[in-house]
Order: sequence, then C-alpha cells, then structure tokens
Amino acid sequence: MILSLSIKNYALIEDIQVPLTKGLTIITGETGAGKSILLGALGLLLGKRADLGSVKDATQKCIIEGEFSLKGYGLQTLFKDHDLDYDVHTIIRREILPSGKSRAFVNDTPVGLSQLQALGGYLVDIHSQQETNSFATEVFQLEVLDALAGNAPILQGYQNALLEFTSISKQLEKQLSQKEAALKELDYHTFLQQELMEASLHTIDQQALETNYNTLNNAEEIQGSFAEIEQLFSQENTGIIDSVKQARSLLNNISKYAPSYQELYDRLHSVTLELEDVISSIENTSEDLQVDPTELFRINEVLQTLYRLQHKHSVSSVKELADIESNLSSKIYNSQHLDTTIETLEKEKQKLTQALLKLAKDLHDNRVEALPMLEQKLETYLSLLGLPNAKFKVEFTTSPTFKKSGTDSLALYFTANKGGNFGLLKKVASGGEMSRIMLSVKALLSQYKKLPTIVFDEIDTGVSGEIALKMAYIMGEMSTHMQILSITHLPQIAAKGEQHIKVYKEDRQNTTVTHLKQLSQEERIVEIAQMIGGKNITDTTLANAKELLN
Repeated sequence: MILSLSIKNYALIEDIQVPLTKGLTIITGETGAGKSILLGALGLLLGKRADLGSVKDATQKCIIEGEFSLKGYGLQTLFKDHDLDYDVHTIIRREILPSGKSRAFVNDTPVGLSQLQALGGYLVDIHSQQETNSFATEVFQLEVLDALAGNAPILQGYQNALLEFTSISKQLEKQLSQKEAALKELDYHTFLQQELMEASLHTIDQQALETNYNTLNNAEEIQGSFAEIEQLFSQENTGIIDSVKQARSLLNNISKYAPSYQELYDRLHSVTLELEDVISSIENTSEDLQVDPTELFRINEVLQTLYRLQHKHSVSSVKELADIESNLSSKIYNSQHLDTTIETLEKEKQKLTQALLKLAKDLHDNRVEALPMLEQKLETYLSLLGLPNAKFKVEFTTSPTFKKSGTDSLALYFTANKGGNFGLLKKVASGGEMSRIMLSVKALLSQYKKLPTIVFDEIDTGVSGEIALKMAYIMGEMSTHMQILSITHLPQIAAKGEQHIKVYKEDRQNTTVTHLKQLSQEERIVEIAQMIGGKNITDTTLANAKELLN
C-alpha cells in the first residue's frame, strides 16, 4: 500500500505531501481542480514517460516520491530479478531535470523505466475510465476465473513448463535447419575431405620435396659443375690443391725464422685441409647423385597435387591444408550426428508436450468447475448495482497451440435484460454497465488474491442514487482487504471513505496553484453537503451529508 506521496514542481503543484492510510481514501474536487494531475504524478512514479512540459518551473527539478509498504506482497523475488535491494518500506523517487532528462530510484538505487514499470504493476492499479473495458479481454477474463479456481500453482507450473517447451522448440528448429543446410553441403564437404585425405598430407615435407625435385630436375648441370670444380682443384700442375701444397711447403721451410711465418704456415695448413675435405665431399655428392626419372615423376606429381590444393583453398602451407581437412571432418561428423541431437530434442519436446497437455487440462477442468461460482457472484454484485437481470454465459474452446494461460479460449456473453439475447460482452455492454461489471470483478478478485492499491478514477460515472450507495458499499467491502483510492463526484461514495482528501486550486500572485488538503470530520460534512446541493449549503444538505457519513 502507499504510505505517502510527495510531489514538487509538477504541473500546477508547487510542493505537497500526502500521507495515505489503509482502507478507502476518497479524493474529491471541482472539475479542473487538479485531480488528473495527481494521477499523472502517480503514473510517472510507476514508470510512465516524462515530459518537460509537465514541469511547473522548467528551471527547477521536478521530484515525485512515494513510500510503499510491501508487507505480504511477496515481492522479494521480483526485486532480486531486477537487481534491487528489497525493503518492506520501499521508497520510489522520480526526477525530471531542467534539461528534460528523467531519472528514477528505488531505495536510492538508480533504475531504468522498464524496472520501474515492472515493479509499479505490482504496487498500484490505476483504473481509469479508459480501462473499464479491460474485463472484455480474454486475458483478464481468464485471470479472474483462475483466481476463483485457485489455479495459481498449476498456472505457475504450466508457465514454467511452457518456457522450457519454447526453449526446446527453438533449439529443435535450429537443429533441423542446420540439418537441412548440412545435407545440402555434406556431399561437397565429403568430396573436399576425400581429396585432402588422398593427398596424405601428414606424410608430406613440402620443403624437402621441392629441394629433391630441383636437385633431380637439374642433375646434369649439377654433375657438370662438380666435375669442373674437381678439375680446378686437382688438375696436375695447375690444380688449386697442388699450388696450395707447394705454398705450404715453402712456408714450412721459413717458419723457423720468425713466429709470424709459423702462423702463416699454420693458417695455410688449415686451408689445405679444408680444401681437401671440400673436394672429397664434392666427389662423394657427385657420385651419389643419380638421375631417376621415375622418382622425379613421382615428386613432381605430389608437388603439383599440393600446389593445386593450396590454390583451391587459398592457403600456402601443408599445415593450413591439414587444418582444413580437420575442419571438414568435424563438419561431416556433426552432420552425421545431428540426427542423434534432433532425436533427443524431439523426445524432450514430446515429454514437455504431454506435461503441458496435462496441466492445461487441469486448468480447464478447474475453470469449468469455478465458472458457475463466477457467474453467480458477478450476477449478485450486479443485482446490487441495479442490474438484477444481468446474466453471463461462457463458451470454452480448446486451441492446439500452447498459450500463456493454457490451451483455453473463451468467449464471454452477456445480457442485462430478462429474456434478452446474449451477445459478446465487449459488444453489447454499455459504458455504465461495464463500469459496474468492472467494479464487481475487482471486488470479487480482492477476496481471492492480494491486489495492489487500486485507484478508481471516476468509476462511478453514469450512476447515482441507490446504485451509488451500493457501489459505495462494495468499495467499502473491498477496502477491508486492500487500499483503495477513489476519485469521485458522488456524495454517496465520498461518505464511505476512511480518509478524505480535497483537491482545489488557488490563484496566488498571478499564478494558479493546486493544493491537497486532508479534511477533518466537520470539513467532510461541508464538502459532502456541497457535493449534494452545490455551493449554497442548507440545513437539509448538511443533514443529508451527516446521514451519509453516519
């Protein structure tokens, strides 16, 4: 319930604070006094979009703050889901800055509008004249019927199963789509994989193959070069080896004369040994080099296959081709094992389908059982409200589709006249009849579930006299279970409140300002007398006001 409401710099309001009590609070005032402003401020607090044009002084901050008691509403999980700190006494604050930006806080924690709206729906239900027709919707009709049927636990189980069913269905749809795409590509992927596998990539050393190929392909040139080198090194009289040896011998003869000569000898000796080793290696390499046309052909074929595959897959190494082969293998494996995944998902979906059908049937059976009670209670309320011949009739149909509230679809038919033809409620009920029906529904719901604070915005429009008294009685009965704020022009309803707030305007220094005042008992008598007879209060209107209050 709302404990207090504070409004600063909003529309015609400068700064007001309104303490609110449990039970029925009446809000009255002349047309245009600012009652709609109060609703607008409350709407902002509950998450409606802000408008800088609604700020009284655009150079100052607009602040709307409400304190709520959450005891008994079981909102701890909701707070947790929205990352908010839960407190039995929760304070919600909404600010509109001069820049036009808006911000909101719950227990001093900044929140977004979506969080505020999610929380606001559990705290306050603003029932305006425009919302009177909400009972004509199938969703609300099922909600009312479920409340009477005690379907809350079953409905929760159904909705949990539906969430899982929806998730499994999406996964299954995705897997089936993947399978369809995989089947189209499977043959191509298999061909590519086979082509790579036949190349035996794990046995190929591309650099070694290219070296062998270049060697074998140019064997004659290599052997000719080696032969010429051998001649240059070893030819008698002119060979490098003989010349170097002669030079070494001469140095050896003079090495005894100076250490530097000995050093030159040692260096030349090392060169001689190295040259002899080089010529030996050249001779051995030349002898080992044999032209093998068959091997050359084999290496050429392997390299050509490799180059073709690298060009085809836009890579430049054997490792990259091996990675592609591995990736293709994974795709083929996944394609071949999609059926297993699909089969598992289909089994889970079938299991959930059976569970949902069972829960939907339980919901349906309980609704059918509760339907006579709903009709009887609504008809009783409407009889009190001047519609003694009102009758309801419900037609159920079952849908193959799992909807949020089960598989039921219902059509609610209504007639206000004895022996009259039934018609769809939303088509045949007048505005006045819908107002009475909605009040009856809310009164009924208040007995079966914990409702948020309800704000009735002139729900009594179009009624008067004895009917207004009955409506006041029903509101009073509802207020024993919950907090109700009722904006009204009817003295019968105004007299029923436990708290009475008057909204009025005052002109001050060329500015019109809206005020709220909590009326005392004597002030209530005067206010209700004016609602009965107008500004000119008489003894009769005062007596009538006192009688209504008593």
